[in-house]
Amino acid sequence: MLELKPKMFKEAEKSTASENIIINILIFLAVFVVVMLLESVIPAILSMPEIMDRITEEGLIGANVDTQRITEISAEVSLKQKYLIPTLFCTVFAIAGSIIYCRFIEARHLSSMGLRRRKAAAHYFLGFAVGIVMMSALVGISWLFGAVEITVCKNVNYGAIGLFFLGFLIQGASEEFMFRGYFMNTLGSRFHWLTAVGISAAAFSLAHIANPGYNLLVFFNLTLFGAFAGLYMICFDDIWGVCAIHFVWNFTQGCVYGISVSGTGETESLLRTTSSGSSALLTGGDFGIEGSIFTTLVLLAAIAAVMMKILKDKKKMSI
Repeated sequence: MLELKPKMFKEAEKSTASENIIINILIFLAVFVVVMLLESVIPAILSMPEIMDRITEEGLIGANVDTQRITEISAEVSLKQKYLIPTLFCTVFAIAGSIIYCRFIEARHLSSMGLRRRKAAAHYFLGFAVGIVMMSALVGISWLFGAVEITVCKNVNYGAIGLFFLGFLIQGASEEFMFRGYFMNTLGSRFHWLTAVGISAAAFSLAHIANPGYNLLVFFNLTLFGAFAGLYMICFDDIWGVCAIHFVWNFTQGCVYGISVSGTGETESLLRTTSSGSSALLTGGDFGIEGSIFTTLVLLAAIAAVMMKILKDKKKMSI
């Protein structure tokens, strides 16, 4: 069986992490919940007045309380652009939380999270290019098969796009710090690399379970994305490339092609991509293009490509 032990995993071996995989998973869940609560405070404060106005307008107070409708209203309001942007910025708590946990609880050096200076800029810009190619290939294939139609947007709010650019930059990095830099590398320091990649990828997918349109294919596709990100990070032995891929995957999807990012609603965009068919298998349904079979194909191809590079590099090192 192929053995992969990047420097990140070896450096993480010096941590105080448990040798019990269940304990590691439970600790990660606790850290994740704390981070999610911190991320939700500011967006909740900002959106609460509008939510309360809607609840009052519909008479959902007193004896007419309808918890299901109140939940629907809260979701509708929170996905508005003016609240979505602060939500993206608040994901900085995941970056801070994962760093604080790894550094002060597991007593790990930050390099064990993939935070390296060597070739950081080169790896980041390569990841940026990879992310653009992957999302553009996905949209292009969907268009060629007639699953989507693409139109040019008029009266674009470039200021909002700039804010989304910064927001997605933070948000993309936050999930990589949490699921790969922290969780995957902790598991990789104690267990086989396949276990580390697989469990962290599945956890990444399940973290989106509350998003609109989440289904079995979405679970599989997001697990594939998590596996690809984990393998890419192992291949380059740092976190910068996957941070860039994740960021530009979301930004290009939402603000260039105008596709709902993981079912979170529309954002300001240069283009607008709409479904031209009723098959959720081809369009992704309410979750967006990430829930389509074309995403499955693109991610499988990306995983195959990165595995080929890993095997090629390993072969060179053994000569």
